[in-house]
Amino acid sequence: MTASPATDAAASLIADLIAHGVRDLVLSPGSRSQSLALAAVHAANQGHLRLHVRIDERVAGFTALGLSRETGVPAAVLCTSGTAAANLLPAAMEAFHSGVPLLLLTADRPPELRGVGANQATIQPGMFASWVREQIDAPVPGDGDWSGLAVRAVAAAMGADAEHGLPGVSGPVHLNLPSREPLSGDVPAVDIAPGEAPRPVAAEPLVLERGPRTVVIAGADAGPDAEEVAHAGSWPLIAEIVSGARFGRQVVHGYRALLSDDELGGRIERAVVLGHPTLSREAARLLSRDDVDVIAVRRGGEALDLNGRTTPAASVAVAAGPADREWLGAWLTASAARAVDLSERAPDQDGLTSTDPSARRDAVRAELAAVRRPLDRELLADAVWRATWPHDRLVFGSSRLVRVADSVLGGKKVPVHANRGLAGIDGTIATATGIALASQAGGAPGVTRVLLGDLAFLHDVGALLLPPDEHEPRIQVIVGNDGGGTIFDGLEVAGTAARADLDRAFYTPHTVRLEQLALAYGWEYQRVTTRTALDQALTAPAGGRQLIEVPLTR
Repeated sequence: MTASPATDAAASLIADLIAHGVRDLVLSPGSRSQSLALAAVHAANQGHLRLHVRIDERVAGFTALGLSRETGVPAAVLCTSGTAAANLLPAAMEAFHSGVPLLLLTADRPPELRGVGANQATIQPGMFASWVREQIDAPVPGDGDWSGLAVRAVAAAMGADAEHGLPGVSGPVHLNLPSREPLSGDVPAVDIAPGEAPRPVAAEPLVLERGPRTVVIAGADAGPDAEEVAHAGSWPLIAEIVSGARFGRQVVHGYRALLSDDELGGRIERAVVLGHPTLSREAARLLSRDDVDVIAVRRGGEALDLNGRTTPAASVAVAAGPADREWLGAWLTASAARAVDLSERAPDQDGLTSTDPSARRDAVRAELAAVRRPLDRELLADAVWRATWPHDRLVFGSSRLVRVADSVLGGKKVPVHANRGLAGIDGTIATATGIALASQAGGAPGVTRVLLGDLAFLHDVGALLLPPDEHEPRIQVIVGNDGGGTIFDGLEVAGTAARADLDRAFYTPHTVRLEQLALAYGWEYQRVTTRTALDQALTAPAGGRQLIEVPLTR
């Protein structure tokens, strides 16, 4: 083979991306992107890049999103032209709203083949315009070069470019990369020197006085910062289960009821918000009140402003001064009364060893009942939470289960992820796979667990397909299968629509055999119906991909 301008430009671009911190690239095969694909394979063969190949661009986009979520630096996703590029839109939207850095590399036809009916050509420049920090329609190699594209794209994705995008706020960037034939040739020898991604633009924190009666609300992607703010201010911490901030002494249990309590929620004067709260109407109602000062730390592409007068902040700090112990104490006292304990009672040792046959029989029956106790949503969420530790990762799908988990689970410092930027069910398994690959890179320990409903599982079933020559992550996908979308049973439509209409248009019942899907995609499969069996499945030595099905009633 000989060199081509397309191959030369592709090799230089991949090397530049690696030099500016990119370590993961997700590739979907295609014709127009072949020069970029070969350059990526060449870099991966040299050990400079972790390459992940997915045949479905939507799966590829969310896999890259998961990699970026976990690492905090942009992964790149590469695809060919046409509808392939359009399939990246859901992941781009989620990255925008969640503030996740992501690079969208779309191959394209040259300008002379656009708008003239050429094969597999569409309007790609600007196709992600509303959801990217920056978009660049690159010149055709030979007419211009691609030097400088990588540093510009990575800086914008990281919020490190004060000129483009939003300083300090991460998000997706679109590089549209047109090429002329020949598209394939010898990959040139290019020096590759791995470097670091630039840090986001730092801004002075907004200093909060202690005076007003304050609560800290941690939504999706808030992370440990929310607990630190609550601790510094001695303020109650209302942490959604997807926040990664549900730990520490200030965590409030049963927060939904307490927010509706006039003696507590009704007296709130200020709310400090980190992340994106999405799981409770009570929190949304609080943040929309015009008598509450809301300070929202900006993370995603949209600023939170439900009451029309929210104060935005890049970060917050707490001024020195005495804490309002009475305010915090009232919340923690109420919280303690609402904590949920789903653990089993300790065995009745006296009864089990009693010489009284009746007492011994009753104790044995109690133990058998505990072992055979059927699973419900609360026990399922509790079992997954108890099995997960700081070296693991927990991913929640946007299913009914995440709301149950938010209601019953206690405090624990566990890394949690969820695609709550748009609260959709798109790409849950693919995102979790990216998180697993990133968190386990370099031989790091831990298991990534995914808790989701059956419709969220089926919506992303293509993500179960992994190439046989790639590293197999340790991942457990736990599916609460109630045969349809029972989350709709809690919406207004459930009280107005006829049952048959509700089932057909919303509940959407199915009879899919998950075991057969697991077998087809090469996953281990278990079906469990009791708490004891689930505990064993979750804590058994994990190796590779496991699908755990838990039947649930509607």
